[in-house]
Amino acid sequence: MIIFPAIDLKGGVCVRLMQGDPDRATVYGQDPVAVARHWEAQGAEWLHLVDLDGAFSKAPVNNGVILDIARTVSIPVQVGGGIRTLENAEAYLSGGVARVILGTVALRQPELVTQACGAYPGRIALGLDARDGLVAVEGWKESTRTDAVSLVRSFGGLPLAAVIYTDIHRDGMRTGVNIEATRRLMEETGVPVIASGGVSSMDDVESLLPLVPLGLMGVITGRAIYEGTLDLREAITRARLAKAPQ
Repeated sequence: MIIFPAIDLKGGVCVRLMQGDPDRATVYGQDPVAVARHWEAQGAEWLHLVDLDGAFSKAPVNNGVILDIARTVSIPVQVGGGIRTLENAEAYLSGGVARVILGTVALRQPELVTQACGAYPGRIALGLDARDGLVAVEGWKESTRTDAVSLVRSFGGLPLAAVIYTDIHRDGMRTGVNIEATRRLMEETGVPVIASGGVSSMDDVESLLPLVPLGLMGVITGRAIYEGTLDLREAITRARLAKAPQ
């Protein structure tokens, strides 16, 4: 299981939001490139970057600093937020980003997911943000009546790298990952999942390990590692012991 440190970008600095609310942001670093280097030095195997301004404005905004990070660190990075066209995805993937995350467009323009997966097999992840199992879009501002499982199933057969599943109610709240919703998504779709939202301590990492044989690829953590309630090195060491599907 991979532990993905999150670097969320707003106004060019590193922040974390509570439940996706842009008015509830805490700044954790003025220099995102330095933050990325720090997590790499702590043993991170991947980085999870989010252009929050991009998510809200529907187009990349912090792409310059994101590409700086991708060029600076030696570990792969995945990026989401404001990627609404194939050209947006291509700019990242040709600029050193290993994987891009398509969120809102999966619902609004499903054909773009198909095109991107065809052009970049294994380098496209589906970003699903949900409230009570229902997908939210436009930087989490808009709830829909679309069930997360149904949306993933609609892309069956595509060479997706993973589904990144975030429980919005738990994101930034350090209340623990939604284990049951994550389990259901894997069991009912068969797609590898990266869990997100609510990690607060090593107990939360431990609680996810039984899901690894079912296809859990990793977990994203933000506030917990920035505020010190989860030690990244220790979490990575523990996660490496998990048994992947045979």
